[in-house]
Amino acid sequence: MREVLAEAAFQLFLERGFEQTTVDDIVARAGVGRRSFFRYFPSKEDAVFPDHERCLADVTAFLAEAGDLEPVEAVSDAARLVLRMYSANPEFSVQRYRLTREVPGLRTYELSVVRRYEQTMAGYLRGRYGESGDGALRAEVIAASVVAAHNNGLRTWLRSGGEGDAEAAVDHALGMVRRVWGSGADGAAATPSAEGDVVVMVAAKGAPMWRVVQQIESAIGQG
Repeated sequence: MREVLAEAAFQLFLERGFEQTTVDDIVARAGVGRRSFFRYFPSKEDAVFPDHERCLADVTAFLAEAGDLEPVEAVSDAARLVLRMYSANPEFSVQRYRLTREVPGLRTYELSVVRRYEQTMAGYLRGRYGESGDGALRAEVIAASVVAAHNNGLRTWLRSGGEGDAEAAVDHALGMVRRVWGSGADGAAATPSAEGDVVVMVAAKGAPMWRVVQQIESAIGQG
């Protein structure tokens, strides 16, 4: 039923537009009552992202069982679970990407979803690096970097219409994170490779992490 409702909702969003589609329209198309819709989705926005709750649960479970896996490698592998969710259904993923570009409210909702993945990864990393001082800071920075790298590769693939190798694009971006923050790379952050460009960004004190990540993604994408 969750899939039926999500499919009906998305079809209507594409046909009529997100703002012009009501919950009543969705349940009429699906052939169910309003109560059924709200049993599965708190809002229209949730129907655009029907797979993220399950994927977030998968990411959480994966990290809980990561054991002694190198921390940066663990969160990179967790990010690949998100990528596989997108690449499993390229047509839907590309259509959703285009829809979120057109509807500001959906873009804001998407950012909140991305933030939940980032918080999950940061929580795991704090457990590995420590809850205070530089350990907590390292956890937040690495989590934000992994999310930014994943999203840069993913959105490059989505902008291409789902053509090419999504995993290769994301692996390339995550490789940069591992070279800087992986085991034995403590000094790498202070010594950028001569083969690549360096991005220096200044953010206002107190700026939300999602805004910082968005600026990093924009800078990388322009490179």
